[in-house]
Amino acid sequence: MVHVLERLTPRRLLQISVGVAVLTIALKTAAWWVTGSVGLLSDALESLVNLAGATFGLLMVTVAARPADDDHPYGHHKAEYFSSGFEGVLIGVAAIAIAWASVQRLLSPQPLEQIGLGLWLSVLSSVFNGLLAWAMLRASRVHRSVALEGDARHLFTDVWTSVGVIGGIALVGLTGWLWLDPVIAIGVALNILREGVRLVWQASQGLMDEALDPELQGTIDRLLEGFTAAHGGASVLRFDHVTTRKAGQRRFADLHMHVPGGWSLTRAAALRGEVEQALMAAVPGLRASIQLLPTDVEVQALGDDGEGAA
Repeated sequence: MVHVLERLTPRRLLQISVGVAVLTIALKTAAWWVTGSVGLLSDALESLVNLAGATFGLLMVTVAARPADDDHPYGHHKAEYFSSGFEGVLIGVAAIAIAWASVQRLLSPQPLEQIGLGLWLSVLSSVFNGLLAWAMLRASRVHRSVALEGDARHLFTDVWTSVGVIGGIALVGLTGWLWLDPVIAIGVALNILREGVRLVWQASQGLMDEALDPELQGTIDRLLEGFTAAHGGASVLRFDHVTTRKAGQRRFADLHMHVPGGWSLTRAAALRGEVEQALMAAVPGLRASIQLLPTDVEVQALGDDGEGAA
């Protein structure tokens, strides 16, 4: 399964997502048309957001895949965060539109028609979304793509939304409680608004150079400790000022490596190369930058004002 997901690139999966979004919009719009349910209308509106998000995500993944150039020496990987943030904003707009339509229907309830056919159409669209969301979430971990993860989580939200709407509409058919339809739609709006806020927050953290996850930080620390122990301890070899950040699919680590002043540059550079290769092998997608310094030299980190700080 992992090999299959590796072959399905983020770009290819987002292209599939666009196609599935068009199909589910058609199915859910038909479900709303035959029933007149504002709950199913809210479901269809969220699928429109899926289409817009997948389309923008496809554009951003294409930009992120561009190689580094003179103007962007670290690459274009952060473009994926714009996709996640944009989709979060779209979700918020959809939530407001759904809530507005729901309040109007709550004030003026209307009977539902052909509930059975409408529910079957909605179930079919949910199956398509669920399968795609599962594949995209698995692939987002393989490719370390925040654009895929954002689209996948939105699709999962859409699936659970549809489940709630389907159950609610079925209950309306059984009880005749027309007020239940708009109440369900309002619940849908609140749920997807929560997901939109989460996506915007995630994107903002990525754009602000968030550090690597604690698990990966621990991997780096243990590897460096292993090199230190293998070369006679901290009196001979030590590392400090280790800083990390992530940008889309890429990870970055900057650190100082202190070696005895009597070592030749060739020996020190060879060891630095070993450490860099070990780090990049242990943390996929990592770009490691190591500054060589004598053991007895301390370099202070720069504070926010550019001045040295202990």
